[in-house]
Amino acid sequence: MSKFYSLLALVFIANVAYAQDSTFLPEAKLAESTVKGWNVGAGFTQKLIHLNTEWVNPYGIAYAKAGVFLNGDKTFGGQVGFRYPVHFTGKEKNGYYLGAYAGHIESKDIGNEFESRLGGGVDLSYVMLSSERISTLSVGIGAGEKMTDKNGNTVAETEPTLQFSYTLSIGL
Repeated sequence: MSKFYSLLALVFIANVAYAQDSTFLPEAKLAESTVKGWNVGAGFTQKLIHLNTEWVNPYGIAYAKAGVFLNGDKTFGGQVGFRYPVHFTGKEKNGYYLGAYAGHIESKDIGNEFESRLGGGVDLSYVMLSSERISTLSVGIGAGEKMTDKNGNTVAETEPTLQFSYTLSIGL
């Protein structure tokens, strides 16, 4: 048995060493960008009105959103995500970005109160970048957790959900 573990450790170490030499890492498409590294702004995602922070790095744009849902009793919601540039359409780094997100996707009425529903998905965005601002329009598809009320009745099933979003951020 100890020979098996030794062999397994050797295979693991060899794969880690190979991964460092591999061209697996994505291309740094935003390396020469003149966009500011940190940006703050506001936007809406479905019924979530939020403030957002965006970090532009050589590989794409990471973001965090925090706000409240407009329906019901203004339940808190937030999301985090990352967008990778797929195709540029003009000067600077305007173009289509493919991304993934996770967090609160909607607010549902459960009995006498509203609760935020967790979920995640992928999105396709059109991002307009300049040295002063980032403007993003995206459409995504994802799924949320199954929600039940106190009696065990299903309020929301786990099924595909469309998500539309717009954010406008300015550089710090």
